[in-house]
Amino acid sequence: MAGVVLKDIRKAYGQVKVLHGIDLEITQGEFVVFVGPSGCGKSTLLRMISGLESITGGEMFIDGQLVNDVPPSRRGIAMVFQSYALYPHMTVYDNMAFGMRIAKESRDEIDRRVRAAGDILQLTPYLDRLPKALSGGQRQRVAIGRAICRNPKVFLFDEPLSNLDAALRVATRIEIAKLKDSMPDTTMVYVTHDQVEAMTLADRIVVLSAGHIEQVGPPLELYERPQNLFVARFIGSPAMNIIPATVTETGEATTVSLKGGKSVRMPVPTAASEKGKTASFGVRPEDLSIASGEDYLFEGQIAIIEALGEVTLLYIEGLADQEPIIAKIPGILQVKKGDTMRFSADLKKLHLFDAEGKAYRI
Repeated sequence: MAGVVLKDIRKAYGQVKVLHGIDLEITQGEFVVFVGPSGCGKSTLLRMISGLESITGGEMFIDGQLVNDVPPSRRGIAMVFQSYALYPHMTVYDNMAFGMRIAKESRDEIDRRVRAAGDILQLTPYLDRLPKALSGGQRQRVAIGRAICRNPKVFLFDEPLSNLDAALRVATRIEIAKLKDSMPDTTMVYVTHDQVEAMTLADRIVVLSAGHIEQVGPPLELYERPQNLFVARFIGSPAMNIIPATVTETGEATTVSLKGGKSVRMPVPTAASEKGKTASFGVRPEDLSIASGEDYLFEGQIAIIEALGEVTLLYIEGLADQEPIIAKIPGILQVKKGDTMRFSADLKKLHLFDAEGKAYRI
């Protein structure tokens, strides 16, 4: 089974500890995405899987083999970097074939693999071109094709789309999704800071922070059921609105008093010992809707309006001394700065976190 198993993986540069005991199992055929803020250790972890970074502690297995001291060339992996790293004097065909020629594969086998990869990535018409005659997206596909030709057990992607403009990112992301579907038994590990890439490509997302894993799970599980405040704020754009609160009633449902005076009863069970404790109330911008009457979560004045066409982002001030609350409302709204508005949300889509930032569960 060409999976990847990490057991208590640690990394340190001298006295500086970067990764603090990572435990993770990636099964064959999975597409796993590492996300997290800059400096969280996601690229370092990927480079350790590839063999480009040494392992300070713990054990790493690829396809059941302990690879702590195995060089990159013998790990059965292929890596696609942020930069295309193509040879400018070689054609697309030769760039894709280069690794196999070094490995002394037969000419017929090289030709078969290059043309098969060209078909998968829609590069067949460009095999005789030099990289300078290609667009950025086409060059990245050549880099991916070069990796495919190695017939690896595991694909590693290190932010492969970050150098592309918005349109090319979308097009190349679709190509990677097609590649995933065309190679269902190949394990893929992908690092990105782009949430759209993570949410649309991943079978599972690994959220990292300061060298620790915060949560692992399918994209929608992380979106709908974040285990802590960090994941709640990191997954989703715009980020989840967080409002300080106090637990006032406990039991099968919990009542919290929001900073600013409004009380909300939520379908979240809490123990009696939680009464009186501070908490954090969360609601995603897209889960808010415009309310009328007295049935609302909060009200405030519009400070900023971002009309994006398909949605309108409203930044609402007036809830005590908090940062503006963001509401993501579908369509175009006929509103103006300074208007006072009220907002509500489905109670099942509200979130509550304890004083340590851990989620209360429904």
